[in-house]
Amino acid sequence: MTPVLRTTQGVTLIGGGAVTADDAAVALARAPVVMAADGGAAKALALGLTPRAVAGDMDSLPDAARTAIPPDRLHRIAEQDSTDFEKCLTRVAAPFVIGIGFAGDRTDHLLAALNVLVRVRVPPCLLLAGADVILAAPPRLALDLAPGTRLSLFPMGRVTGASRGLRWPLDGLALDSAGRVGTSNEAAGPVVLELTGPCLVILPRAHLDAALAGLGLGGGGLGRGGLSAP
Repeated sequence: MTPVLRTTQGVTLIGGGAVTADDAAVALARAPVVMAADGGAAKALALGLTPRAVAGDMDSLPDAARTAIPPDRLHRIAEQDSTDFEKCLTRVAAPFVIGIGFAGDRTDHLLAALNVLVRVRVPPCLLLAGADVILAAPPRLALDLAPGTRLSLFPMGRVTGASRGLRWPLDGLALDSAGRVGTSNEAAGPVVLELTGPCLVILPRAHLDAALAGLGLGGGGLGRGGLSAP
């Protein structure tokens, strides 16, 4: 698909769900280019941010937001077979995306976003969702985590693999969304995951930089285990 936004920097993608100033500050410190999914443009403007691009079916974009954003930045994608999150993620060319505003009161919206995370792998996307950061596990993921760090694995299908550095290892286990899952595990130190199958990795959001570094995207400059205050 033809990108509506090209950049060599990380992109903060804003959805129409709940977005706090802290969410935006954490994301923008690492991904300074702003894009919005449909009605997320109103959330961006309320934070004093003008998106470089807005994409979606435009059924939830308020008139005031439409007027405030230059017309050449608005990209209506009429098809209804995908969510606005997927429409954006498949039309941005960037090293990575941090999504905010995709977790809130609508559980169905969050579930749909998680489905997209494991299906659309380019560009890599990490979601800030409440107290967590969520990403789709690549075949191999190394995370520099302090002992005791919560690490949950939620399979979105059948998942097998091996691990090093987890309190409860994965070796020899099969995870499945309708069977055994891997929530509330813990790091015993740095972790290496080698997984086959679609799986979400869920960490405390303070470990966003460790997740970025594990994906080979830099972002590890704050050191092990934490974000600085925005």
